[in-house]
Amino acid sequence: MRVACAFDHAGVPLRDAVLSGLRDAGHEALDLGDADDYPQSARAVAAAILDGEAERGVLVCGSGAGVAVAASKVRGIRAATVSDGYTAHQSVEHDDLNVLCLGARVIGPELARELVRTYAAARFSGAERHVRRLAEVAEIENDNVARTGATAKEIEA
Repeated sequence: MRVACAFDHAGVPLRDAVLSGLRDAGHEALDLGDADDYPQSARAVAAAILDGEAERGVLVCGSGAGVAVAASKVRGIRAATVSDGYTAHQSVEHDDLNVLCLGARVIGPELARELVRTYAAARFSGAERHVRRLAEVAEIENDNVARTGATAKEIEA
């Protein structure tokens, strides 16, 4: 699997752990670099996924929260801050998470390696209840577009 990775200034300390964790597990880690501001990193990973350059993404900032908020603003991106193994796989299996967000000031390199490996190995279950819930999430995105009168492209920007 090809996984797009980006880091803000506070996330850089986990760069090697994230990239090596993915590569050691047999995945291709696409390093999109780092930016001073986390929204730039979030945009880069979201674009790589939506453009088909990567199947999933990993974003790292200081807490994991900023990149999750920014990435989740992009239609079609499902991002969450994760700091435990259960959530790393369950969020993919149940919620079809496509962007894992980590906090470099919250977790260390060994846990980061474990989390990216667990996340990349997980697969969406396809269970009816999970598909139904994702359709409800898509309705929220579509309602927001309709309510604001904005196009999806404008909301992504």
